[in-house]
Amino acid sequence: MELIHDVMNILVPLVVLIFLILFYPPYLVYKLLSFIKRSITTEDVRGKVVVITGASSGIGEHIAYEYAKRGARLVLAARREDRLLAVADKALKLGCLDVKVIRADVAKVEDCKRLIEEALNYFGRLDHLVNNAGIERHSLFEEINQIADFIPIMDINFWGSAYCTHFAVPHLKKTKGKIVVIASTASWSPTPGLNIYNASKAAQTSFFETLRTEFGGAIGVTIVLPGVIESEMANSQTLAEIGLDILPSESTGRCAKAIVNSACRGDMFLTEPFWVGVGYLQKVLCSEFTEWQYHKHFVKKLQKHHAGKKN
Repeated sequence: MELIHDVMNILVPLVVLIFLILFYPPYLVYKLLSFIKRSITTEDVRGKVVVITGASSGIGEHIAYEYAKRGARLVLAARREDRLLAVADKALKLGCLDVKVIRADVAKVEDCKRLIEEALNYFGRLDHLVNNAGIERHSLFEEINQIADFIPIMDINFWGSAYCTHFAVPHLKKTKGKIVVIASTASWSPTPGLNIYNASKAAQTSFFETLRTEFGGAIGVTIVLPGVIESEMANSQTLAEIGLDILPSESTGRCAKAIVNSACRGDMFLTEPFWVGVGYLQKVLCSEFTEWQYHKHFVKKLQKHHAGKKN
């Protein structure tokens, strides 16, 4: 058995290298042609039913407006009903055919079940599920006093999307619908201070990649990896505290438009803005440099902020 592994340690990398040299360029051409085809045959969502979690502000709010402009029917969910009503009113003015507001906390499995049931009772079908609800809390791991305070990050970011998806899947299969997952570049970025948040987004990304494989095309899954996007969660103060204020932020409206376009094309992944994806290549190819660079910039920034709070 040991000999087999010794041989495979030599052969497998060689075979993969040869495969990449011979077949990767044609594969890239196929990817380009596939993208062009999807762009031409993009889905018309007029009259279709779209459930959006975390729709009271930020990316979720503007995703609602983008679907509204395309004439979709919306189910808007979040914990702040007053904010949802304002979003619903604007969505109707933008062209939404009908909208239902449901107050729900996606961290509670019973709320997620009720959300999908009420959407179906009202509209009778489900075409798109946008798992957008998410929260962020930052601190260096060593400086966390109560680790339990960070449990809601996983409950909302990961389990919330899993709960809603669990109840929506049978109905999405009937319409050959789509799931849109608002993950984050944090799923691969080892940004200090965002340890639990990064883990929640990594779990979310891996989970929906696996589901897409299980569905085999019966339900489309678009995983969105936003960079620094203007929102309540990523406001200027928070970005400065973490050290992410060195990066230019993208407007929420621009990001939301790219997301809905991507979902209607049926993309597997969307990194928005596109240039942020270069960081992933840097991490894969130069992991030691990436971690040194992140430690040098972000840890000192967070330590300084923590010391200032103590004083």
